[in-house]
Formats: sequence, C-alpha cells, structure tokens
Amino acid sequence: MSTSAPAAAKVITFGCRLNAYESEVMRDHARAAGLDEAVIVNTCAVTAEAERQARQAIRRARREHPAARLIVTGCAAQIDPASYAAMPEVDQVIGNAEKMRPESFARESFTSAPHERVRVADIMTVRETAAHLLSGFAGRSRAFVEVQQGCDHRCTFCVIPYGRGNNRSVPMGEIVAQVRALVAGGCAEVVLTGVDIASYGGDLPGRPRLGQMVRRLLRLVPALPRLRLSSLDPAVIDPDLLRAVAEEPRLMPHLHLSLQAGDDLILKRMKRRHLRADAIHVCETLRTLRPDVVFGADLIAGFPTEDAAMFENTAALVADCGLTYVHVFPYSQRRGTPAARIPNQVPATTRKARAEQLRALGAAATQRFLESRVGGTARVLVEKPGFGHCEHFAPVAVDSDTPGEIVEVHLTGTADGRLLGRPGER
Repeated sequence: MSTSAPAAAKVITFGCRLNAYESEVMRDHARAAGLDEAVIVNTCAVTAEAERQARQAIRRARREHPAARLIVTGCAAQIDPASYAAMPEVDQVIGNAEKMRPESFARESFTSAPHERVRVADIMTVRETAAHLLSGFAGRSRAFVEVQQGCDHRCTFCVIPYGRGNNRSVPMGEIVAQVRALVAGGCAEVVLTGVDIASYGGDLPGRPRLGQMVRRLLRLVPALPRLRLSSLDPAVIDPDLLRAVAEEPRLMPHLHLSLQAGDDLILKRMKRRHLRADAIHVCETLRTLRPDVVFGADLIAGFPTEDAAMFENTAALVADCGLTYVHVFPYSQRRGTPAARIPNQVPATTRKARAEQLRALGAAATQRFLESRVGGTARVLVEKPGFGHCEHFAPVAVDSDTPGEIVEVHLTGTADGRLLGRPGER
C-alpha cells in the first residue's frame, strides 16, 4: 500500500504498478475538480489479504477524515461493488473504467445524482484505454506509463480479468507522447506497465508486439535516460524484445517474470502457457544476450493439489533460473475462479509455511546478488535524499540529495538489504 496526500485529494493505493499509475490519473482529475476534501481508496483484488487491508484502510480513513467524501475504486470494487457500497464509511463506489474519466470526479456528479452511490459498468464491454496524459508523477523521478489494460487469458487462480476486462492496448503514438511529456517534466526513468504487457498490440492495427513498441519508443524519445518493463509472461517474449534487451543500454537489465510455479503439473492446472523448461530457457537466452541481466519473479505457494515434491520444484526454480528477487504469494482462493473449486486444497498453514520458505530462498538470493556487486560501480537514480536504485533495481544508499539525478557510484558494501554507494565521477 502507498499513501499520498496531494493538494486536491488523498489517494490510498493498493496493489500493482498499474494501480499506481491510475492513482496519479485520479489525483489529476480530483485536483481539476477541486475535490480537496476527498479520500480515494484504489483497491486490489489479487488476494483475500489485499481486500482485508483495503477494508481496514477504508475504516481508518473515515476515522481520520470524518467529513471527507470517501470514494472506493479499483479491482476489488469493480468485482464486488455491492460489498463496498454496504460499508457505512463509503460514500461512493466507482469502477475501473469510471475512475479514469474526469467527469466521475466533478462536484456536480455527487450533488446532482446522490442516489448513484455505485457507478460500475460491465468491464468486459470496455474497449478503450485511458486517454489521459500525465505531465509528471508527484515528487518522483520514476513514473509508470500504462501501455495496456486487461487480459485475454484465464489462469485458474486469477480473478483480475474480471476486474480489468479483456486485453486492449494503447497506440504507440500516445505512449510516445506520454513519455515525452514525462521526460520534459524531469522524469529520469519510465516503467511501462499494464495487466499483461507481453500481450501488447494484439488488438491494434498491424498487431505490433511489445518489442517493436519498446524499440520505437527508445528511438523516438532519445532524451529518456532509463526505461523499465513491469512483469512479463515468459510465454510471449517476442524476438524484437530480445533484440532490445541485447542492444538497448537504456532498457534496464532487470526483468520481472510471471512464473508462478516451477512444477509442470501445477503449471498446467494453473492454465499457464509455459512449462518449467520454458522458464529456464527464457532466463538462459536473455542472460546470453545480456550477461548482466537479472530476474525477479512472482511465485505462488500452496496451489491446490501441490504436494511436497511439487513445491520443491518451485523452490528449485530460484536457483535454476538464477532469480535475484522473488515476490511470493500464498495461494488465495478467489470466489468464481476454477482453482477455488479444486477439491484438494492445500491447508492454509502449509501454504503460509511454504511461502515463508520461498521468501527465505529469495532473501538469500538477493543478498548473494548484492554482495556480488560490492567492489563494482553502478549508476543510481536518486529517488529521495540518500536513496535510489541502480540499473538492476537493487536499492542503494548514496550520498546525494538531488532526486532525479543519476549518480555514478562505487559500491563499497551492503547493509540492511541495500548496497552502499560512494559517489565517483558524475
């Protein structure tokens, strides 16, 4: 969860980088509408825990801001609007399409139709992406840019397509214009984000792929210092993207893969589009093209029917793929998903224990990577005084008080899960 308090409204964000981008859009809309008294809670539905935290935040926001207009939106609100509208703390629930429209935040929309407490359209009927350009991210040197929405795939554990709808892509020209505006506003790093960005372009004329868009973006915005990609499905990494990784130094050598599991039978039951060998092959291929590339991955512990041997296959993936970071979820039953109906559910205590084992493996891998970097150099994007991230997205403590500056540093050690950097030549 992240909390921000701009002049126009307080925005509380849960979940993914796409939600972070959309919170900035809503911040702009609320500011333009003069909603200085509003609190907007942008929810996530990926796990039951994410929803629990959102409800807790809603209650806390009402206690702290008793006179504010409290608006709830995001994936959880899109999927189950009635449950959020039933909360006495909530004034209005708006859907994922509605939250991107300026008119949803106009004052008259609250006063002229107060009975419309729930404004949530059928997300499966939405065809457009948000036509809203951001000039910057409040106080940040890194910005997220939405390039794609929705997902055409139906992994058996995932409820997100019901909150986001089907795949739809932002035309290349709009992405270029967005990034140009951000760079002009001082942004040093852009992260391309969406629900399934590796499927970018399938709905656009000519069916361009993600790699083609990335290469064109870097060519047309030469002033952009650094570009990152959010989570990638290893099943659909295209040749142009492989070429970009190999040839484009401004494309950062840190990729996050949506792996989810390392056992073939579990992957099939998840309805994933790759197998264990595919994941390993993708990492090996990318590492051959760019030897310094590092990988993070999403992993789920305790999917239904997972036994000890299957779990060990997933645990071994950390070493077999050479992962430096893992984002671990204990499996969460989501109402309406096929996986929730599988009879052989893994006990919650086992899911939790396996998740902790995966996190421990990930923490050890991260520490090994950090230690391997000591004695070398890095270019660190300063995000706040004394702190930033290097090319490989490792956190670095650095002696610089200028957010947005990219500093060349000598890496002298590690402490508290981060590298220590001493500035060298700029």
